[in-house]
Amino acid sequence: MTTTGPSAQSVAREILLVPHTGRADNVEAAARAAELLYEAGIVVRVVAGEDESALDAHDSLRALRRVDHTPSAAQGCELVVVLGGDGTFLRAADLAHAVDLPVIGINLGHVGFLAESEAESLDAAIGRVIDRTYRVEDRMTLDISVYDASGSLVANSWALNEASLENLDRRGVLDAILEVDARPVTAFGCDGVLVSTPTGSTAYAFSAGGPVLWPELDAIVVVPNNAHALFTKPLVVSPSSTVAVESASQTTPAVVALDGFREIPMPPGARVEVRRGKRPVRWVRLDNKPFTDRLVTKLQLPVHGWRGPRPSENPRKDSSAS
Repeated sequence: MTTTGPSAQSVAREILLVPHTGRADNVEAAARAAELLYEAGIVVRVVAGEDESALDAHDSLRALRRVDHTPSAAQGCELVVVLGGDGTFLRAADLAHAVDLPVIGINLGHVGFLAESEAESLDAAIGRVIDRTYRVEDRMTLDISVYDASGSLVANSWALNEASLENLDRRGVLDAILEVDARPVTAFGCDGVLVSTPTGSTAYAFSAGGPVLWPELDAIVVVPNNAHALFTKPLVVSPSSTVAVESASQTTPAVVALDGFREIPMPPGARVEVRRGKRPVRWVRLDNKPFTDRLVTKLQLPVHGWRGPRPSENPRKDSSAS
């Protein structure tokens, strides 16, 4: 009997592994993840990176199919698994976003704010991937367009964390005009301007003095960076708003850095427009712990002495009143 297509059982599962191979223990963690997936019958491909010698040096990694960091790197996979810190996660999210795949991070770095699991829980996290016992939530992204002084499009791109407009000439300031929803807000000289998602609010924008936004909140954060003006406070605007920054024609050249590793040049007189991304990042979650706990743990915030909510003196009365 012939069939019209392969059954779900006959289609080989495949995972894209994106490791940071800068340290020996990272390489061992990547090898362990590959071995666990292989033993479960899952095909593994790995992003080669700039230095492939670490992959060549380990038996479990040497034989894996290698792919370059291109939009098609994760095509045909079911998931992207990241082993590294936040920088590695952002690069891996670029690959997952290109083909609309879920991505999970296992932290091998320092803070690892974007990771869902730590190195000591690697086996358990990979086990959840194998068993598909995880959930996926959408994280808001940004779509970015840069136009030159004549109005011609320079480039389009996207970001998960932030679009950072940065002055390239440290001998002077960047003269910028901030606009929201096609209306001017203020002008100032600055080192740059950050436009961030809630996910990115704990990253560069936070370091520049911006507020922390809970990821359940869809909004856009605007943070002037070292601005020379009276009104330079961070702004939180609607996710349906369009934020634009124009540079004066006589000012210095700038660059728009996207998630810290993609860049678009911004010549004097150019304009960058930022709006909510059409495609979110599909974020793998392994637990239901609140963002508050992640914030306190990752930033090592002082919570000693906290007593918590006081229990009601008369729960029965409270429940009946409701």
